[in-house]
Amino acid sequence: MANDFRICIIGAGACGLSMARAARRHGIAYDHFERHSDIGGVWDQSNPGSPVYDSAHMISSKTMSAFKGFPMPADYPDYPGHRQILAYLRAFAKAFDLRSAIRFSTGVTSAEKRDGRWAVTLDSGETRQYDAVVAATGLAWHPRMPTYPGAFSGEMIHSSKFRSPDIFRGRRVLVIGAGNSGVDIASDAARMADKAFLSMRRAYHFIPKHIFGMPADVFAVTGSILPMRLQQYVFAFVLKLLNGDVTRHGLRKPDHLPLSSHPIVNTAAMLHMAHGDLTPKVDVERFDGNEVVFTDGSREEIDLIVAATGYVHKAPFADPQLLANDGEESNLFMRTFSRKDPTFTCGGFIEINGGVYQFYDEFNDIAANYFRDMADGNPRARRFEEIVRSGAYDVSGRVNYVESPRHHVYANVLETARQVKKLKRALGWKPLVDAELRPAATLAAGAAVRLAPAE
Repeated sequence: MANDFRICIIGAGACGLSMARAARRHGIAYDHFERHSDIGGVWDQSNPGSPVYDSAHMISSKTMSAFKGFPMPADYPDYPGHRQILAYLRAFAKAFDLRSAIRFSTGVTSAEKRDGRWAVTLDSGETRQYDAVVAATGLAWHPRMPTYPGAFSGEMIHSSKFRSPDIFRGRRVLVIGAGNSGVDIASDAARMADKAFLSMRRAYHFIPKHIFGMPADVFAVTGSILPMRLQQYVFAFVLKLLNGDVTRHGLRKPDHLPLSSHPIVNTAAMLHMAHGDLTPKVDVERFDGNEVVFTDGSREEIDLIVAATGYVHKAPFADPQLLANDGEESNLFMRTFSRKDPTFTCGGFIEINGGVYQFYDEFNDIAANYFRDMADGNPRARRFEEIVRSGAYDVSGRVNYVESPRHHVYANVLETARQVKKLKRALGWKPLVDAELRPAATLAAGAAVRLAPAE
């Protein structure tokens, strides 16, 4: 490997830590920057801009959510809370000796390709040169705030600003958006507000966190041998069996099969609807003073609106074209590599219907293989670049997703795993093996990596 080959990792959340482990395993020198004062990314509530609220839990189970070779503690619940996830990430960093290489309280203001290398400028004004950049900053930092005709005289915030349900006391609350955060927050409002409403653009499938006594994602993989369309019909039958007729709660009947949209994994919301503490509403049409008018003509007096309307995909320190932006979403090879320049990766930008940490490991291992081949002058690096630009290896699973910006860049867990395996086989890269990813094996493999001191 070329002695001066070095990569830059930006962000010390889950994806950044996974990339640092991959770099060490493959003997790739790297510098690692984190703008906050500690490890954890979005899961650290003290990190400015973190969208994590007090009641936040993972929506994928501990079984399916752990990094490869580093399972979550056995005493963790099926769906760990945010404090447990933060502790897990810090334990991961400690086990693999990753903290010592991280330069904390150091932001990146720009990353530009100049004469074949990346010029990365830090917020101190210093500029460093790298052969590749890993933007492991994630996608939950730039809120997408909706606008509607009319004027609202109450208070309106984005869900990224929500922390405690105490703000709901004595108020009539509307949550806009039925992603998992929106449904969680609506459930908090159902417990604390005078009246709580949940506005949804379309009908969704509500998936209980446990199905026949096992976490929903663990149950889902038991049917993975079936063709996708058949999986969807089987899952629809199971949800009908468990939830019955959802229209009795005021919900609309979904017009799409399960797995055609990002799953809402929540047991509490439907219980609150059954108790009359949470009222489903259709999409918002306009504001009228202290009232919100909905597309069905109904209106409600509202004191506080929480817009759980997602995030814009951005790497603000880099050229937006590296993400091949189409509107506000990214278009990356395998939801990770820039199609314009694969030496710029955004591993934390993937939207997927399951536990994501294992796929951070897979994509970062692909990145590390590519970087190692680049440094060694191996022609496989050029082959990989051609593949990235070809549009091959679709990870969508060819599912007919409902129309939504989020689903333009969506990945299916089972199809992603298949495509990763197929790509590695085509390029002669070894598959990941848990035993080789455990701390002792990783530290031994990375003994020769040149790490910059964390200043």
